[in-house]
Amino acid sequence: MKLSIALALAAVTVPLFVVSPAFSAADRGTDAQAQEMVGKAVALIKSAGPEKAYKAFTDHPDGAFKDRDLYVFVYDFDGLCLAQGANAKMVGKNLMIIKDVDGTEFIRGMIDLVKAKKKGWYGPYKFNNVETKTIESKRSYCEQGSGDTMVCVGTHVATK
Repeated sequence: MKLSIALALAAVTVPLFVVSPAFSAADRGTDAQAQEMVGKAVALIKSAGPEKAYKAFTDHPDGAFKDRDLYVFVYDFDGLCLAQGANAKMVGKNLMIIKDVDGTEFIRGMIDLVKAKKKGWYGPYKFNNVETKTIESKRSYCEQGSGDTMVCVGTHVATK
């Protein structure tokens, strides 16, 4: 009985790995695409208002604000997640002191950058790639949104 269950599980799981294509550079968003997506997100916030825009970023992840490993995330300057295109469960949580595997408080770092410069690149830090499901080096392009908020999109760099 145990053997037949193991064989049945193997039959179900093995093909997932066999047919799964390698994650190539073409499957990754570029820095230019990240910056463009942030620009579109900031424009939507201005035209539709924060509430509608945040809903679009979080609830419609397969639209203009989710492309491969690129997605919009928005935080206020206190660290409260307002929108998150890859994981809606993060919305409403204060993640100011969240750390990556190396101990980097990356949300705080992004907020500090936006407060000082209004926009720019933050990183590198380590974060889960939603496509590969692995921890990779990431950097994020961020701009000030409406009021004391930041709008960001990150790009991943495959680790060797």
